[in-house]
Amino acid sequence: MSLNMKITDIDAIPGERWFPKETSFEEDMKLYWGDWGVASEVDTLKAVLMRRPGKEIENFDYKQVRFKEPIDVQKFREQHDNLAEIYKDHGVKVYYVEEQRNDRPNAVFVRDQVFMTPEGAIITRPAMAERRGEERYVAEAMARLGVPIIKTIGGDGIFEGANGMWVDRNTVILATGGRTNKSGYEQVEQELRRMGVTEIIHMQTPYGSAHIDGLLNIASHEIAMAHVSQVPYDVCDSLKKKGFKILEAPSQTEAKNTLGVNYVALKPGLVVQPKGNPRCKELLEENGIEVISVDFSEILKGWGAIHCTTVFLKRG
Repeated sequence: MSLNMKITDIDAIPGERWFPKETSFEEDMKLYWGDWGVASEVDTLKAVLMRRPGKEIENFDYKQVRFKEPIDVQKFREQHDNLAEIYKDHGVKVYYVEEQRNDRPNAVFVRDQVFMTPEGAIITRPAMAERRGEERYVAEAMARLGVPIIKTIGGDGIFEGANGMWVDRNTVILATGGRTNKSGYEQVEQELRRMGVTEIIHMQTPYGSAHIDGLLNIASHEIAMAHVSQVPYDVCDSLKKKGFKILEAPSQTEAKNTLGVNYVALKPGLVVQPKGNPRCKELLEENGIEVISVDFSEILKGWGAIHCTTVFLKRG
């Protein structure tokens, strides 16, 4: 090469200047999505999703969709509205699934379509043909609100939201049975483990029972109530080892027919329970739990109660 040859100086290509923000999805939630997230059954309730009964309850075959008996449509709606008012009176924001199929009267039990986590919603896949399809409209409602959907149960998976129950940020009870199969269970478990849940307590629901919340529920950080003949020993034992006192529902009639265990905690030690459960109510109160009773007799004809009608969107 000639010493007199001119060498062109080419600028180096600049390095990357868009460096990643090293935060977790949970940390980003409020900033980019909204004030959503749940990792408790009892921390102060701040926002819920419900389905106010619409045309779907006006004309249906109650036997086909497994209601106990025909309903009074006006009373059904009034009882649902009364619960929503209790929530609002206690500072809870109430959002609604505005659209739904006209052939899905069970859609009032909206909890089955969602399992809420600290990172957002897992949209479920119901077991019964008479309910499948409800989840589409729940997903639309979540998207409209800005709640992130982190998972939709797919493949051959079946999972209903009332078969998941938070114990604490690191512990969740997940049930299998007629409404949740192994594939659905494993899909939810994978998401929970990814977001830091270290302990999954497996619960087998008995034949003829649908969900955890008809058999077991949490009222405070120290108190849980259970229809103990229907809850596996290992589940109760796990809760006791975490410091919970297990209250045995004193009436099988209340536990099964009027769903005395199917309450919602507004905050630790304050629950809304279906009216008509005097023995369960008394036992809760004897153990320091304040109980608000609400008439849910018409909605109970669908074999669901207060916990079933309520998706927690924000706690704590």
